[in-house]
Amino acid sequence: MPTDSIWSYAPELGPAQGQDPDLTGYTVVASDGSTIGHVDRQADHHAMRHLVVDTGVWVFGRSLLVPVGVVAAVDTGERKITVSCTRSEVKAAPRFRTDSETMDPGYLTTVGDYYWALTRPGPPPGHAPGTPAG
Repeated sequence: MPTDSIWSYAPELGPAQGQDPDLTGYTVVASDGSTIGHVDRQADHHAMRHLVVDTGVWVFGRSLLVPVGVVAAVDTGERKITVSCTRSEVKAAPRFRTDSETMDPGYLTTVGDYYWALTRPGPPPGHAPGTPAG
């Protein structure tokens, strides 16, 4: 069941039910089954909860910021997170350059709008009809 916010875990997931394990180090897998990387850290700035994912070498060693609303499954036994996007969709997300961006509401909104468009129909909540989502 999708949530109204790209920044909140789906209600059926453990983290949404108060079982908020430290996901640092968990492997992140795309919906197409390919590995994206591993969770470097978790953050919740401006009520915009997200994961910073270290991609290793497949995106030239850069990290990606992923809103927790795209997390489709958390397997604590295997220490694995599955996201509801393909590897190429995650790779095409707005570029994450510096840690300061995790505290920039404008950057976080841009990232949230990108992932919202991939996973949910219509504009993100708070956007007036006829206005661009980004």
